[in-house]
Amino acid sequence: MTARAVVEAAPNFLATLDEARRFLVEQDAEAAPARYAQLQAELVEMVQMLGWSPGCGRYARFLGAHSAQGRLHLARVQRLAADAALPDLREFVLQQYVVLYAHSSKRVALLAIKHQRELTYSA
Repeated sequence: MTARAVVEAAPNFLATLDEARRFLVEQDAEAAPARYAQLQAELVEMVQMLGWSPGCGRYARFLGAHSAQGRLHLARVQRLAADAALPDLREFVLQQYVVLYAHSSKRVALLAIKHQRELTYSA
């Protein structure tokens, strides 16, 4: 039986997750707890999947950026991956959010989370 990859949250992921929680509260304080609980449940399922198959997310689409702004964004994200010392960047799509992560076969670092309507990840 193969060993599961270790999945860990980088400080930037925790910060962007907190931003998402605060946004949910600002948007609709009454519905926020249920919506955040749904997001947490999706994240738990994602962590389980990434533990078994670290490369199961989609190829990070912005890696082929050609514009100056795209290359700047790419450089910020690559710094996050370098800080985690992991080579491959991928995205895991949830119902309303997208999680950026870096991985090897033995380790996964969750780097950032953004709503699907946001253009870039906070870094």
